[in-house]
Amino acid sequence: QVQLVESGGGLVQAGGSLRLSCAASGIIFSVFPMTWYRQAPGKQRELVAAITSGGSTNYADAVKGRFTISRDNAKNTVYLQMNSLKPEDTAVYYCNARLNRYDYWGQGTQVTVSS
Repeated sequence: QVQLVESGGGLVQAGGSLRLSCAASGIIFSVFPMTWYRQAPGKQRELVAAITSGGSTNYADAVKGRFTISRDNAKNTVYLQMNSLKPEDTAVYYCNARLNRYDYWGQGTQVTVSS
């Protein structure tokens, strides 16, 4: 059974930092590209950051220079380091593992940034 379990969300003041983790099980983690998405109330889910199996990364313009995605294949975990948080970063953050026809999602973790 495939599981993606996010953790690390919470309430933080603007300018603060959080590190999200997504622990995967039931998949060969090292071959999967991993992506963080977020969904704010009333808005569509949007891509935040992605990392390939080889470690290449890309970011949404809104988070470039503030967020860093990384992965530890030995721990089957992908991370999202979020610095200089802004109120507009408030959302539920989801991790996703997608490869060919395989598409898995976590349950999400809430990030709330107060002004």
